[in-house]
Amino acid sequence: MSTHAETRKWTLPALAEAKASQRRLVMLTAYDYSFARVLDANGVDLVLVGDSLGMVVQGRDSTLPVTVEQVAYHTAAVARGLQRALLIADLPFQSDATPERALDSAIVLLQAGAEMVKLEGAGPKLEVIRFLAARDIPVCAHLGLTPQSVLKLGGYRVQGRDQAAASQLKLDALAVAEAGASLLVLECVPSPLAAAVTAASRIPTIGIGAGPGCDGQVLVLHDFLGIDTGHRKPKFVQDFLVQGGSIAGAVAAYAAAVRDGSFPDAEHSYA
Repeated sequence: MSTHAETRKWTLPALAEAKASQRRLVMLTAYDYSFARVLDANGVDLVLVGDSLGMVVQGRDSTLPVTVEQVAYHTAAVARGLQRALLIADLPFQSDATPERALDSAIVLLQAGAEMVKLEGAGPKLEVIRFLAARDIPVCAHLGLTPQSVLKLGGYRVQGRDQAAASQLKLDALAVAEAGASLLVLECVPSPLAAAVTAASRIPTIGIGAGPGCDGQVLVLHDFLGIDTGHRKPKFVQDFLVQGGSIAGAVAAYAAAVRDGSFPDAEHSYA
């Protein structure tokens, strides 16, 4: 039987309540109306229209070519399929280069149906987060492996393995929350580091390749369903379609595994 927590409409205050009560948050990406309906009906709390659409929908080699207009198009489609899940949309590469540009981009995405925007990094992005938060635009931060920085990073690699990088990530996590972010995605960081960040953070953390110690988990829809997109399969991906037997069953199985702490396990995490 569904609980009140599983059927109510998710809001920013509800995210804070989930953190306080240690209720794990379930998040997946979606890019269209039909999948959004399935996710919404089978226990997903947060839906992300990610710039990952550039790779899994458009067939590109990275997320860099994705535009605000493209994210807005998919956001509008996904929004029509949701009733309870909170809808987050990515600010694409350089659409948040300045506070003013980020505001213009965020307005487009919120008017398309998003309820929160996600941006990558800290440092100069702290000013952007403060600028948006002061204008009542909810922000999700993203640290660790930031795909929009793939050229600078030299590829998709685990972040925070040396002491200096781990210390900086901890500082950045505190800084994005202080600047006004309401949620934090941690991607491809060692499990002990993600757990330490989560314990210190006053806002919920969502892991992707960051181990079981985060407040919630996210996967890219196509990876979660075992669809071959032509890109290397990350270690942290599990094919839930095999387990669930159908798309709806896969979503329900994933939601249950996240909530009971069985996913991710050591096999799907970085030490």
